[in-house]
Amino acid sequence: MADYSDYQKDVIRRYYDNREQIDGERLSELVTNLFLSEGKKRLKLWESAREIMVRLGVPESRANHVVETDNPVMLAEIVKDLQAGKI
Repeated sequence: MADYSDYQKDVIRRYYDNREQIDGERLSELVTNLFLSEGKKRLKLWESAREIMVRLGVPESRANHVVETDNPVMLAEIVKDLQAGKI
């Protein structure tokens, strides 16, 4: 593994310190993208959404249910719950 400079270590540490906020923003962006996409791109976006939801602490059964229903409105509800601190 490569050695990192002190600056690079600081950048990496800040990224992981703010990962939850970054994931929350990314998940809300995915809601919009899912409304506009179709086909293979849409499937890829749903996979990303599932990974982010699990990383943010959404129960895996709920994340799977949202992905299987293929309904961006349900994903928007999860984003709303995350922002309100319910999850």
